Amino acid sequence: MSRLGRRHEVSVVALVDGYVDHDAAVRDTQTYCEDVLTVPCKLHRVTGTTKRLLQLGSLALPGSWERAQYRRSAFQRVLDDHLTVHRYDVVVSEFAFMGGYRISPASGSRPRSRPRLVLDEHNIEYDILRRTASASGFTRRVFNAVNWRKLRREETRVWRRFDGCTLTSERDAEIVRREVPSLPTSVIPNGVDVDLFRPGAPGDADPMTLLFFGAINYYPNTDGATFFVKQVFPLLRARYPKLRLRIVGPIPDALIPTLSDERVDVVGFVDDVIAEIARSTVVVVPLRIGGGTRLKIVEAMSMGKPIVSTRLGAEGIDVSHEKELLLADTPSDLGREIGRVLDDPALGQRLGGEARRTAVEKYSWETGAAKLVDFYGELLARGAAPSNARSFSGAV
Repeated sequence: MSRLGRRHEVSVVALVDGYVDHDAAVRDTQTYCEDVLTVPCKLHRVTGTTKRLLQLGSLALPGSWERAQYRRSAFQRVLDDHLTVHRYDVVVSEFAFMGGYRISPASGSRPRSRPRLVLDEHNIEYDILRRTASASGFTRRVFNAVNWRKLRREETRVWRRFDGCTLTSERDAEIVRREVPSLPTSVIPNGVDVDLFRPGAPGDADPMTLLFFGAINYYPNTDGATFFVKQVFPLLRARYPKLRLRIVGPIPDALIPTLSDERVDVVGFVDDVIAEIARSTVVVVPLRIGGGTRLKIVEAMSMGKPIVSTRLGAEGIDVSHEKELLLADTPSDLGREIGRVLDDPALGQRLGGEARRTAVEKYSWETGAAKLVDFYGELLARGAAPSNARSFSGAV
């Protein structure tokens, strides 16, 4: 958005955490957006038993749990009021979850001037739940086995009502094309501000420090952190007694005691993740569930850090084993590849250098913004938006 805002007028309407003061974030966003409108939502903070009961109740409903989470009449009112008086060439809905909101073009808009509706799929959401259903504990497995089928029905219905769809990986694009061959798609990889995420001085890194960072309150990351702490890190500690692991990012309170010990620092949320990446010896991405592409990898690549990931963790990113990073899946193989970097600093430097070059070439914000503009231009050149999209939903 910041790069698009340099040459185009961009506005945003967003659901935000109803328990947090967003004034500072709004002011920052206003530096590259014309209008910034927020709608508080408190349901996202529901956790523990209350959340489980609500999820259980949602199994009896025709719609998915996600549909219930993100449907807010206040958001529709704000969107309607804004679009009544403002005209846009393109209206982008971030995530299929936001596909339930009506898009009403500004009054007096001619058919050719109606906005093109673009869905930005950060992941194929139902595919993540499908994978989670086969890899999680019994209760979560049962819930997701029902819920992913509901979400698939809703998500594929959304695809048919948009003028175009952007995705972060070719694998995800193939899923959409298989379901809706007529829908124009474009792969826009997750990107990174390569000027901000830069390699630091060699002395910035703490010796023998592993880093796993991300939204640990997101189940694929929760699963990855638990898997690494319980099954991989003990193998490494036996060989490297001074080794430390830092887990950085929002994390459920109940999970902290199960992961933290004298060699595992559960740091939680930080204001500056760049400093955490800089101090690490190796960035680990031990994911076993997920979709789309992982920002944590492209950010670590941009900072020239050696990375050891599972193959699924690096899925959708144009990297290869032994060139930009090291890949392994089993606990013993992950331990072996991490050990290679710890034992051979020159290997880590080589991997980090290749990773940085690839990040600058393929995953910069400038590259992603240019691809977006090209795709929007293609959609605008196609003529009037299809009639089934004009009154359909989306989110600015």
